[in-house]
Amino acid sequence: MATKSLGNPFDADTSLTHTNDCSCRVCQAESATPGGLTDNQRLALLEQQAEQGEGRHQSAAGAVSFDSSEDLLDRTVESAIVRGVFGHNDTSRRNFIRLMGGGTLATVLGSMIPLEKVKAAVKESMGPLEKTKLKVGFVPITCATPIIMAQPMGFYAKYGLDVDVIKTAGWAVARDMSLNGEYDASHMLTPMPLAMSMGAGSTATPYIMPAVENINGQAIVLHNKHKDKRDPKQWKGFKFGVPFDYSMHNFLLRYYVAEHGLDPDQDIQIRVVPPPEMVANLRAGNLDGYLSPDPFNQRAVFEKIGFLHILTKDIWEGHPCCAFACSQKFATEMPNTYAALFRAIVDATHFSAKAENREEIARAISPKNYLNQPEVVVRQVLTGRYVDGLEEKIYDVPDRIDFDPFPWHSIAVWILTQMKRWGYISGDVDYRKIAEQVYVASETGKVMEELGYTPPATTYKKHIIMGKTFDYNEPEEYINSFAIKRV
Repeated sequence: MATKSLGNPFDADTSLTHTNDCSCRVCQAESATPGGLTDNQRLALLEQQAEQGEGRHQSAAGAVSFDSSEDLLDRTVESAIVRGVFGHNDTSRRNFIRLMGGGTLATVLGSMIPLEKVKAAVKESMGPLEKTKLKVGFVPITCATPIIMAQPMGFYAKYGLDVDVIKTAGWAVARDMSLNGEYDASHMLTPMPLAMSMGAGSTATPYIMPAVENINGQAIVLHNKHKDKRDPKQWKGFKFGVPFDYSMHNFLLRYYVAEHGLDPDQDIQIRVVPPPEMVANLRAGNLDGYLSPDPFNQRAVFEKIGFLHILTKDIWEGHPCCAFACSQKFATEMPNTYAALFRAIVDATHFSAKAENREEIARAISPKNYLNQPEVVVRQVLTGRYVDGLEEKIYDVPDRIDFDPFPWHSIAVWILTQMKRWGYISGDVDYRKIAEQVYVASETGKVMEELGYTPPATTYKKHIIMGKTFDYNEPEEYINSFAIKRV
């Protein structure tokens, strides 16, 4: 078997993150330029790559081959320990080895950590992976950052997996590819596993959501011609885009306009538009605005077509958006593979949450085979230093997008209330039962602890959306408290 991300961690000439050894023109230029490329130089090269169909990071040395899965797991453990020692900073690792030698590093680690015992314990605890080569779908948005960056930055390989992350046009395709078994797991919107398990919008199939990908990270964008219409009461007749019916985008847009007295089914039009098509539809006048995932909000500003009306974090601070999900069948039939994939995602999500890693991640996920966006746009989203298209100033909002894997059961209950409020589901709903079947928060908490993170002590909490408290204990009363609804 072969994988590109598990080179010898004790070799200074081997990159574990596909940077210096990468054969793409950006990484080659980065290595050859003293002090690195400027933002403008990197952006120009990225755009050239995109235009000429390039962009996949490839090791100049090619794939690293292993004779057996045990050899692969041994290298995985060694790589994980070395990465951890250097805080996942590959430059520091390589500089240390050049100064002290790979043998010295191995000897020091061997004196501190019983490597062979660790390898044996990992093999005993995990068991053999039922499958090492996986397909994981993603829609090209920054919400999918952990799922995407886990490939070029080696998080899947760290857990013995060779994952092909597959760009997917939109959420209907992601759902269908998952239901058909063509994807082992997928980037999904947090309402989707609930809807799929209940048979809302598709055949009922048990799905689980072990990890949230991102919190915050969305915005309402309006066309520049509407700069004089900042009050939502002025939006009657507007056409808005959302990426999918069963999305936080749809439910947050509905909530927002309803709180301003507009009926989202009568006073405005809401259309499903795949995220990559949002900007083009805004430019063509097919949409007056959209509530979309980034980078397409910031891309509208970059293209001087639209402006940011409001960040969704200002509607609901800490709201979830996207998630990692898979069928119950996959998790049951391939428990060791599922566990390894789950750990990789949780680990990558926490790495993404650290502000000091955001610029590196922006470089990793901007090329054509991932987001296919100018790096400057992705960086503005991930770092929270951006312009809004209205004022000539730079905003500094570090949590414009953030990453937290914990799937709160109370959030699942809130989503179910909105699905019922707007007529996507009907009848009696056992909110807690569905929430706890689909959002496997207890599993997430255990994995977080194993990886050294601290999970919340409970899986339910109250949430505040636009100043109104949601009490998960009274979902029906919450629905009935709204003047504008379908039920």
